[in-house]
Amino acid sequence: MATVNVTDASFKSDVLESDKPVLVDFWAEWCGPCKMIAPALEEISEELGDKVTIAKMDIMENTGVPGEIGVQSIPLMVLFKDGKPVAQKLGAAPKSQLKGWLESEL
Repeated sequence: MATVNVTDASFKSDVLESDKPVLVDFWAEWCGPCKMIAPALEEISEELGDKVTIAKMDIMENTGVPGEIGVQSIPLMVLFKDGKPVAQKLGAAPKSQLKGWLESEL
């Protein structure tokens, strides 16, 4: 399953009301490290798609949710379970580290 794009408008239905955990990657087009981890997140989405949805939110196009959550640095990945943030990881990392962290939190 490929990553999905979420917006301020779709965040509640796509993330908070999801029946499975959702990892939201807060990113921006100008962010080099964000672009570095994008392919890894796509691969992880395919590998763990039955356990978790991986979503991406562009903080330049969507300022409401990042402001409410307090996103100050990117890339920031926040894992939501049952509508609540339960874990977060800041900064780029190799795919193996990202996947290991995510699996340990699921």
